[in-house]
Amino acid sequence: MMYTHRSIQVIAGQARKTDDCIVIEDRFELLLNDQPVTEMVASRDQLRELGAGYLVSEGILRCVDTVKVDGDRILVYAGSGGDLKGAKREVGSSGGLSFISTPPRAVSDIRLTPDEVIAVTREIETELWRKTGGVHCSVLFRDGRLLAKSSDVGRHNTVDKLVGYAVLNGIDLSRCVIGCTGRQPAGMVRKSAHAGIPVIISRAATTDKGIAAAEAAGITLIGFSRGDRFTIYTHPGRIEGIETF
Repeated sequence: MMYTHRSIQVIAGQARKTDDCIVIEDRFELLLNDQPVTEMVASRDQLRELGAGYLVSEGILRCVDTVKVDGDRILVYAGSGGDLKGAKREVGSSGGLSFISTPPRAVSDIRLTPDEVIAVTREIETELWRKTGGVHCSVLFRDGRLLAKSSDVGRHNTVDKLVGYAVLNGIDLSRCVIGCTGRQPAGMVRKSAHAGIPVIISRAATTDKGIAAAEAAGITLIGFSRGDRFTIYTHPGRIEGIETF
């Protein structure tokens, strides 16, 4: 997933040779029941999770039967649902191909303390991110416990990988929190909404349409979570001890 490249680093006008860790991006074809769905630019890990998660987070499936990886092809099989005929597609704000659909409203009684928001934020990094600085990261929490992490060249892929992890392991996403490095436009928010995740915590910004999507989907959207501060954009009632205005 990374390689070392001989480079020249310049500091205060002084040049020196250095070996930089560079992230590798690959391209994969995703198929559902042997029917082509899309091509994906992604990092070569957690590919089963990526394929399953993409189809769930785009509203195509609710569950999957099996996922196989054959070289550069991700093969997802589902006995029910998954009919791609007539599905409208667009280049989404998340950065990849998206399917136009309205996600369901999140139903969850989950609540977090401000300290728990900060604890999730602290975990939003991976070894690949620390070595290369060239990937996004996401984390999945439930009941204050870290369940999984993902890294990828695409921020949208990190969410898909965690959704896929949960789907393949029978985890109830309505009790989960997702933390992300990437900004949260509408396409990213809709991914969490389709998966049933009620809380998004991002180190980065959102957009006007990201806020609108979170409001409509009943998702608590938190941005600029850094250090001991964060900004709540929608549905603040899930954060304990926060006075609303």
